Amino acid sequence: MELQHLWKTALGDIEVQISRPNFVTWFTNSQLIEQKKGVAIVALPSSFAKEWIENKYYNIVLGALRNLDENTKKVEFLVRANIDSTREIPQKQEVQESFNQLPFSDLRVDPETNLNPRYTLDSFVVGSSNELAYAAAAAIVADPGAKYNPLFVYGGVGLGKTHLMQAIGNEIRTKYHSKVRVKYVSSERFTNDVIWAIRNKRTETIKQKYRLVDVLIIDDIQFIAGKPATEEEFFHTFNALHEHDKQLIISSDQPPRFLPTLEERLRSRFEGGMIVDIGQPDYELRCAIINTKAQNQGIQLSNDVVSLIAHKIQRNLRELEGVLNRILFYQNRKVSEITIKVAETIINETIQEPSYNINPNQIIKAVSEFSDIPLNDLLNRSRKKEVAEARQIAMYLLRDMLSLSYPFIGKRLGKRDHTTAIYACEKIAGEISHNPALGQKIMMIKDLINKG
Repeated sequence: MELQHLWKTALGDIEVQISRPNFVTWFTNSQLIEQKKGVAIVALPSSFAKEWIENKYYNIVLGALRNLDENTKKVEFLVRANIDSTREIPQKQEVQESFNQLPFSDLRVDPETNLNPRYTLDSFVVGSSNELAYAAAAAIVADPGAKYNPLFVYGGVGLGKTHLMQAIGNEIRTKYHSKVRVKYVSSERFTNDVIWAIRNKRTETIKQKYRLVDVLIIDDIQFIAGKPATEEEFFHTFNALHEHDKQLIISSDQPPRFLPTLEERLRSRFEGGMIVDIGQPDYELRCAIINTKAQNQGIQLSNDVVSLIAHKIQRNLRELEGVLNRILFYQNRKVSEITIKVAETIINETIQEPSYNINPNQIIKAVSEFSDIPLNDLLNRSRKKEVAEARQIAMYLLRDMLSLSYPFIGKRLGKRDHTTAIYACEKIAGEISHNPALGQKIMMIKDLINKG
């Protein structure tokens, strides 16, 4: 297999497994330069990127290459400062002439703003789970800093937060050109800049970099929690911009009130703006997203295949993109027609179900902590409304994540009959489809369980 094509497809799998900011930060300008005797050699633009990827993403890179070539047994990284990035990133004209490019090939991040131009409001598919967030974004583009400032967007991994935030930045750049200075940054990059400034006694550099912009977009703010120096610098940056009516756009995996390690003064400032959530997309929105992404990549999928993907992948839109990347790879190689059977095989190869190394106590404890309800109340027969709802969610998660029997679930939570457990599980499962807030809550609890 041609190395460039192999690496682009592997990058599609890697992108599914890590956050967009990390993917852009560490894998831009990477290149597979050799594959021999089971060893894949990947060139990276700096020693810092080499060290970081070796320590944090080695298994992910190896797994992505192995999925495409089972003979790959090892990955080695080397530094090549002058990587010919044109091999990996075609010019704009090439992209327009052919849709047969993987998403990474359109990754031309602006070094001044850190924005990826492929993120636009036009390409953001709107549905019931994200329409409020989209409306707030459109209002900000119309008049930055005038309303919804700060805008705080929260939601689970891979639901479109980064797309929407970068789209705001790109639309503002298009509308106002150089009159409005925009900067997008991940919280990890912001933290690294603070650390560098402290070590080199260059704190003024940070102030000039972040306090002289008109629109500051910071992704995954939850990762600065518990880092005093970073929180301190961001607090003053926030105040300096907000006092001059500069637009701030912030994202997190949870709303401000559920970030317990974040300083109270930061949390209160976030809550003083517009808070919007991006929930799990419903079936219709997932189908629309699949069709849009497929068309953008020049793929024609049957309605049956679209329906299959939408049913199989319900939580993470990056997984959708990963599946479509693999389908495109099959199509380009003309392996076979994309039938239901082929699509199912691709999905099973691409999406691996998480292996939950958890027990019932962890699930119940997570529901208790998230809902701020004493554990004993969940385990006993309290009939308070908030307790009853949390108990039903716990029952649903015990069934959904561990496939436990209804009699066991009922007995474990309040010594109830199995019919109570059946009712709870069916009730929650039914409500998730038309209640984005509930779906978001359950997703957050699952994340809490998996992190625990």
